[in-house]
Amino acid sequence: MRVKALLLRALDALAAEGVVPAPLKGYPLAQRLYPDPLLRATSDVDLLVSPEELPAAERAIRSLGLAPKKEADDYYPVQYRHHLCFAGKPGMVELHFRPMTAFGIAWESHALLARAKEGSFEGRAVRLLREEDELVYLCLHAANHMLQRLAWLLDLKLLARSGRLDWEEVVRAARESGLPALAFYALEASQRVLGAPIPEATLRELCPSIFKAALARRVFSEQTLASSTLAEDKAQWKAAKLLLAQSYPRIALFSLRRVAWNMRSRLRRG
Repeated sequence: MRVKALLLRALDALAAEGVVPAPLKGYPLAQRLYPDPLLRATSDVDLLVSPEELPAAERAIRSLGLAPKKEADDYYPVQYRHHLCFAGKPGMVELHFRPMTAFGIAWESHALLARAKEGSFEGRAVRLLREEDELVYLCLHAANHMLQRLAWLLDLKLLARSGRLDWEEVVRAARESGLPALAFYALEASQRVLGAPIPEATLRELCPSIFKAALARRVFSEQTLASSTLAEDKAQWKAAKLLLAQSYPRIALFSLRRVAWNMRSRLRRG
């Protein structure tokens, strides 16, 4: 309820700046998928805007008494960032200018926002991502965090069960993101663990390789997911991300750039 109140304040502030965002995850998603939106816990507000709207959106979020979390924004090199993080007494807002960057690959926002529909939330104007784009975003977000919350897999099951999805468009959207393997990992786990109605043809189209599919089933076993093993073991987390990467050259380049970035950051602080 606290997060919902912050979301409404953020939407009002953005409207005053002429910005209509697309909510990601959180309360708006729960309102559409769950019998009661409070059944799905959420801890912050995620909003997607275009890079061109970012300065105005940043002014709006600052007006809520929230300040940038520099330590969060400086965690990655600039080219691998996808949001600005703001926090304060009211809570936390993540202002996305890209839907996702993961495994050394950046997914840009323009195509998603161009396909988004006009909508409303509690009387406020919002942009609603096309269902197929929303499913892919939820997949990539979950897989980037190594599926360590079962609620994320349940989101996928409920959206897949809605009957509103064109699965060929899901495949196209996943490929457009540059991260179709991540979509496969999340959809396959949701089907295997929770019985989500994911077409086998879709999984075949998105499957990165027989080796990675078998590895993903082992990494994301029912026992691992139920116990959140990866979240508690940083070494296993990093090893799994490396093995399951969409592109080994891209993640190697990302790793080198991140090491260099961290070294420069330490020198600046020192």
